[in-house]
Amino acid sequence: MEGRCAVETWAEFGFSGTSCTPRLKFGFGTDVFLCTGNDEVYVFSSQDRKLTAVIECPAPVTDLVESHDKQFLYVASRSGVYCVSLQSLPSRAQSSPADASSGPAELKMSTEFLAVAEEGVLSLLLVGSVLLTLSQRDTSWVLTLYRSSNYEMLSSFSLPLVSGDVHNEAEGKTGMRRRPLLTCVHSSVATPPSSPSTSSTASGGHLCLEPVLFKLLFGIDAALAKSPVILCGLPDGRLCFLPLRPPGSRLRVLHSLEQPVVFVGASGVMETGPGHARCLVAVGEQGRVVLIKSDKGGSEGGGNRTVFIEGCVPGPVMCGCVDKKRLYYSTGSDLLLLDLSEVSSEGEGQQRDVGTSSMTDAALQSPTSLNVCRVVALAEPTCNTAGEVQLLGLSVRGQLQRMTLPVEREDARLPTVPSTKGGRSVRDLLSAIGDVCERASLLKTAIKSKNQILRHLNQVLNISFLLIASTNTEEPLPIQEKPIRCHAMAGWSRLLQTDSLNLTCVLDNSSPYVLERGWTLSIGVFPLSCPPGAGGESSSTNFSFPFHNLHPGETLEVSLPLAAAGEASFPMTVSCSLIFSLTGLLGEEAANLPGLQDSCVSLPLNTLTVDWLHALQVTGPIATHRKAASRPRDTTDPIQAFLRSRRIGRGGRGEGGGETEREQHAASVRVSSELLRDTLVWKGSDLDAQGRSKVAPQNVGLSLLEWLLSEAPGGVAAERHGDKIALSGSVVHAQDPNGHTVKLTAKEVDVGEEESLAAVEVQVESSSIAAVCGLHHAVLRRIQALLQMAPERAASTKSIQSLGLRQALQRAERLLQQIRQSRISGAFGVGVSTGQMSQSLLSVYQELRENPLLII
Repeated sequence: MEGRCAVETWAEFGFSGTSCTPRLKFGFGTDVFLCTGNDEVYVFSSQDRKLTAVIECPAPVTDLVESHDKQFLYVASRSGVYCVSLQSLPSRAQSSPADASSGPAELKMSTEFLAVAEEGVLSLLLVGSVLLTLSQRDTSWVLTLYRSSNYEMLSSFSLPLVSGDVHNEAEGKTGMRRRPLLTCVHSSVATPPSSPSTSSTASGGHLCLEPVLFKLLFGIDAALAKSPVILCGLPDGRLCFLPLRPPGSRLRVLHSLEQPVVFVGASGVMETGPGHARCLVAVGEQGRVVLIKSDKGGSEGGGNRTVFIEGCVPGPVMCGCVDKKRLYYSTGSDLLLLDLSEVSSEGEGQQRDVGTSSMTDAALQSPTSLNVCRVVALAEPTCNTAGEVQLLGLSVRGQLQRMTLPVEREDARLPTVPSTKGGRSVRDLLSAIGDVCERASLLKTAIKSKNQILRHLNQVLNISFLLIASTNTEEPLPIQEKPIRCHAMAGWSRLLQTDSLNLTCVLDNSSPYVLERGWTLSIGVFPLSCPPGAGGESSSTNFSFPFHNLHPGETLEVSLPLAAAGEASFPMTVSCSLIFSLTGLLGEEAANLPGLQDSCVSLPLNTLTVDWLHALQVTGPIATHRKAASRPRDTTDPIQAFLRSRRIGRGGRGEGGGETEREQHAASVRVSSELLRDTLVWKGSDLDAQGRSKVAPQNVGLSLLEWLLSEAPGGVAAERHGDKIALSGSVVHAQDPNGHTVKLTAKEVDVGEEESLAAVEVQVESSSIAAVCGLHHAVLRRIQALLQMAPERAASTKSIQSLGLRQALQRAERLLQQIRQSRISGAFGVGVSTGQMSQSLLSVYQELRENPLLII
């Protein structure tokens, strides 16, 4: 082919890159209909070179077809098939006489335009007065016939689905779902109702075949009835056909390309007369080409047979079209031309005695490049008055382009190239190089983005495996040894004359990985009991803190409110976890994946506990002990005293303004002094290799009290303002979260009758029994943590009998029996009232608090 392919851009519509195949086709007049894969159909006038109408549909458009009388346009979308009158569009555009050329007519489809309420229609075809729709169901392809006058369903045909591997693989390579094809084939004896044209490839999706080939392919019944035959090119590679007129017709498979069918047409390579095409052409997405023709292989009258000539061209194939002897197809990177006359002649001479021939590689692997790239849709080729072939195409950017091919001369195949064409060849090569460079740059950017996503995903997987491995160990790791952990500090603050307890949570990244964008620190606060006045309901609160780029060795500090004064309920469980959102991994690409919008990965870190000791507000130590007087006994009903102690002042104080007049409640814990000396880490002294002090403290009780108020067992420390609790004595006065005065005392005592054992007794005293119970529980919890730190040592030589532990155990068994008896009597309501049972349980609790067991 001599000369240069001229490209002229008519209009730009924009292409959103959706998964629907774009559609471009000529109408029966000068109109061109196109859709770029979105929900709009554009009507373009090729004569006036302007956009005349825009039709907006409620869903993405999959196919469109014009009626034979140019009156109506049928548009298929996911929600059904719509019908619009083309005659009404110009009147809409000229509704304003003062500005008749203001712009194209705009029409929005509604239910009044709905012709066929069938969802999921992928392809349309109009044959005479019959409208055909092709849709995919769960297990089959369904071809439905409707009467175009009143849209009455005439019949329906189905074809079972095959394995979707071919379809899905092709969709993954091209990024686009391939639309099935519908084409009507007529025998050249019968004039197709769509057009009076004598071309082998008629407009409107209708083809004309030579009668012998028509009879060989579709049967003698269809040929005698002059029946139109519907060809279906499916994404699974099957080429099926259905004769319309013969009774009992059904969908049958003609051939399989084993790859999605991109194009089906008829070529006049071997025409014996006007309109007598003897070659049917089918092209697959990966480049497979099938030419189906008739051949005489025997005696006259009975030697006609069908010949399938198969081969492959460089792919992938995005779209295609044919004229009398050439196939035009686009690979996305180039527009190529294949001379079918050479292919057919070489195929004929190879194996005339068999029904299927193979094309030579030389004819298939050497198509002619037209140096036009990024074409995704082609209309039927036309020819101007000068004999030049003109193609109308749609580019990936949504540009409507007309490509004019030069006239082929007889001596075009000579190897000599005129010197006057050398400059044009260089310019064409430079243009092609520029297009390749642009595509390479886009591909490089896409590869870089994918590599970043894969690297980020690898980091996420490594962090997930690291945290899961530390959680699934047989013995849970201490908080200090976890690679990614949280620790916190609780402290009181005052804002607008309101005291509130805040928690400062610190995320420590001791792992070798970077916590990049997409991670969120999630903190959940769960009270173990309901606060006073909450109506018996315990509510939880969740806090989320997104962050990015937390490098190894760095920390993230966040603050959150726990409770206001008078509204707190302790202890509180603080659950820390890391949440990774897949949206943060994919970035902007996540918008194209609706199923991943809410997908995330949650990895638990550790659980912290905030108890009454954390919430204490220390008012100051007392250097000298005041001899504790005997606690006054209230002569009133002990049940009423218990209820009064549970009444927490709403203003932060008791009703009487001073708590010295109220009954004081106390609870104590006794711990072996030897255990404390072996376990506690004394501040300000030298430590050995195990982290224990080399020098024993002078005052064990003072050290224990300081450890209870200052250390952070379980990962939570208490923020103490002022003197950092520089204790000078073993008595501390403080206020609980509800404003009641609390006194903590630690003193050394001797336990035992015959042989004494040195112990430290920690006593909690307050007028609020809620504060006493909560602090008692908090002290016991810390002592349990202390026991886990205790080194292994030989059993004590002290006699259990001499220490009086046997009497303590017997007393505990007696109290347990008393509790069981009270519960049984209360359950059956026999011999005891509710008040008596409450008084009995209260006395048991008081005796347990006043006679603690010794922790050795």
